[in-house]
Amino acid sequence: MSAFDRLRGAMSATLKIPADTITDTTKDKDVAAWDSLGHVNLMMTLEQTFGVFLEVEDFAKLNSVPAILGYLRGQGIE
Repeated sequence: MSAFDRLRGAMSATLKIPADTITDTTKDKDVAAWDSLGHVNLMMTLEQTFGVFLEVEDFAKLNSVPAILGYLRGQGIE
């Protein structure tokens, strides 16, 4: 399973939105449930799903699917 597929599943479960609404260009502003609380919950889910540790300072940068996938690639996750 690709990182995008895993991310889409994690986002769908965390933000309670249909997976098919999440594309490779989805941004926080595109999803009503991706508010500040949703974002923190998503960051925790990413840590669990991908086995990474996210620095709080990085949270603000991870506000879109491309940004998250870029971060994961930097961590060696494809």
